[in-house]
Amino acid sequence: MQFLKPALQPSAFDEIKNTSLGKLVRDQLLGQIMSGALEPGQALREPDLVEQMKVSRVPVREALRELESMGLVVSRKHSGVYIRELSLQEVADLYAFRSVLDRHAGQMAERLPQPQRDELVAKLQACVQQMDEGLTQGHGQTYYQANLQFHWLFIESTGNREIANSYRDIIQKLHLARLKNLSSQDHRRASNEEHKRIVRALEQSASELAPQACAGLLADHVLNAYRRLAEN
Repeated sequence: MQFLKPALQPSAFDEIKNTSLGKLVRDQLLGQIMSGALEPGQALREPDLVEQMKVSRVPVREALRELESMGLVVSRKHSGVYIRELSLQEVADLYAFRSVLDRHAGQMAERLPQPQRDELVAKLQACVQQMDEGLTQGHGQTYYQANLQFHWLFIESTGNREIANSYRDIIQKLHLARLKNLSSQDHRRASNEEHKRIVRALEQSASELAPQACAGLLADHVLNAYRRLAEN
């Protein structure tokens, strides 16, 4: 799942010329939020950001306004800007919304022509293997990134840009809560076992012997993730 722009290629310089400095600062801050370098409740002090980014105050303010419109930071009067902390109800609502989108993505994946479905299964299996490796090696970020990619592959397969945009917004808001959820080795292991069942269901979706629809397993998986988070 691509939250940030990929590493620059020669052909990308034309795009850079048309990208505002504020958006580049926004992407840099977004990367720090997604990596966990910036944590919920942490202050984003404008003078510090100006010094860190080596830019003027104008693009920093533009970047902070965009992050606030994305629901990732909050501006407090007479206090400053802080990384947003989601309420328990917001987290519950976002997980519920996400489960709806995952169910739809699973249904669309089940209807893919066999060659496309086989290709998707192969990519999902690669993600599962990466998550297994992350578990074995104790690399939480390896696991987390492969986990993001696993679900994004389903969303991408819908071919629906509006669903993709909504899903990206949800994941970005839930990012830190999900990092907390996946910080437990037991939780990661349970989550990846569910991933494996989802892939098997998709692989068998053309067969009458399919034990359970992939879409239902995907939706349940998201709700299970929320329950695991609530246990912490």
